Amino acid sequence: MKRKVHIFSLSVILIFSLLIFAGCSSSSKEVANSEKEAANSKEEVENSQKGVVNLYTDRHYDTDEQLLNLFTEETGIKVNLVKGKSDELIERLSREGKDTQADLLITADAGRLHRAKEKELLQPVKSEVLFNNIPENLRDKDNEWFGLTVRGRVIVYAKDRVDPSELSTYEYLTNAKWKGKILVRSSSNIYNQSLLASLIAINGEEEAKKWAKGIVENMAREPKGNDRDQAKAVVAGEGDIAIMNTYYVGKMLNSSDAEEVKVAKQVGVFFPNQEGTGTHINVSGVGLTKYAKNKENAIKLMEFLSSEKAQKQFAEANYEYPANPSIEPSELLKSWGEFKTQNINLSQLGEYNTKAVQIFNEVGWK
Repeated sequence: MKRKVHIFSLSVILIFSLLIFAGCSSSSKEVANSEKEAANSKEEVENSQKGVVNLYTDRHYDTDEQLLNLFTEETGIKVNLVKGKSDELIERLSREGKDTQADLLITADAGRLHRAKEKELLQPVKSEVLFNNIPENLRDKDNEWFGLTVRGRVIVYAKDRVDPSELSTYEYLTNAKWKGKILVRSSSNIYNQSLLASLIAINGEEEAKKWAKGIVENMAREPKGNDRDQAKAVVAGEGDIAIMNTYYVGKMLNSSDAEEVKVAKQVGVFFPNQEGTGTHINVSGVGLTKYAKNKENAIKLMEFLSSEKAQKQFAEANYEYPANPSIEPSELLKSWGEFKTQNINLSQLGEYNTKAVQIFNEVGWK
């Protein structure tokens, strides 16, 4: 009987010990979890204090990401990127409305920035830094967007077949001399729409329509491909001249593709209308979204991208002209010479976009 009592006592002690151990183990886990939660909470607070800025952009260059990383290093503000095509990003902003997480929108065309403004997706920014860094003609008249980089839409010609002294203006490209010799991309391309919009602003609708009709009559082939493809077609002998953006020539000359370099070396760059209205330019630009939730951080990023440091990197690495006039273009761009630009506010590229598209349809520019 005593033996049974003794065994029973040992069993009770063992069970009690196991319960205590389990309790201690559970308590240890709770402490560990509590410490982990505290660490996560601390990290969230630190991130909140540093802040974030959410950027929708259609630019896809390494230069841009390097600049955004530099901004984060200098400010502690993290930049969250959403990349896409301009029209898709504008549509997304419109669809998201007040629920959008986007603080900034960057697009590669003033016409699209104007489109975002018309849809009431942007808001004005008051910043002396931006006003000092970005000239009035390169920003929205209501300060809802600001240009960051500039590119000219120029005439690119075959060095072995065209004497640049034969070139002069956009308007002269409609001369019978160039029949069957002009290469250009389609009318759905925003760069061509903005070029025609600028001619509407300067010369009026009728003259702009005559120009578009004349270009169609002088085309070497039906429009296709991007700007680089036009240069390749010139060198291949499909036509003698092309309408292109300057930075594409720069990127081809410095490409890792030997064939692109070879092509770019065989074409020259001509800035039209230097004795008159000037060469057409366009911008990549940035706007503060209407429902930005990190407004202060977003404006800091806008100011940073307009600064001398960022503008110099845009100019050197991406072969774009800086929007900030205190920064010189890269050596390559300087080698092409200085040029006179159209004297219009780039907001007009958006204002006349619908009319430009209508004219393209009327004259059969596919």
